[in-house]
Amino acid sequence: MGVRLNPYLHFDGNAAEVVAFYTDALGGTSNVMTFGSMGMEGPDADKIMHGQIETDSGITLMVSDFPPGVSRESGNDVTISLSGDDEATLRGYWDKLSAGGKVETPLEKQMWGDTFGACVDRYGVSWLVDISAPTS
Repeated sequence: MGVRLNPYLHFDGNAAEVVAFYTDALGGTSNVMTFGSMGMEGPDADKIMHGQIETDSGITLMVSDFPPGVSRESGNDVTISLSGDDEATLRGYWDKLSAGGKVETPLEKQMWGDTFGACVDRYGVSWLVDISAPTS
């Protein structure tokens, strides 16, 4: 896979509707993971933790609802995602993007198996880095 860069859009409770809309508009297939599928209970369990649309033409669009306690504000509704299996390259990007910025989630192994981190660079741009878990 190498590395890919794509937009990640964040919504305030209607990400499932957004995934359906963009899948219809752009074509392709979508996959979603809810907060409940990761163990969360309560009124936010059905919200989308991660949704991804992949099209035959090469478009990748990611979508999520904000987690509980985070509200939509100007600037936090779009993130740039770097993902793939090239660990050395992605760690290098992480080191440079997070330097002088704010690390929100340290780059480390997560419950879903990937190594993941979130930061805001020194210019206020939000970045996600996800290194795919090795497959056997």
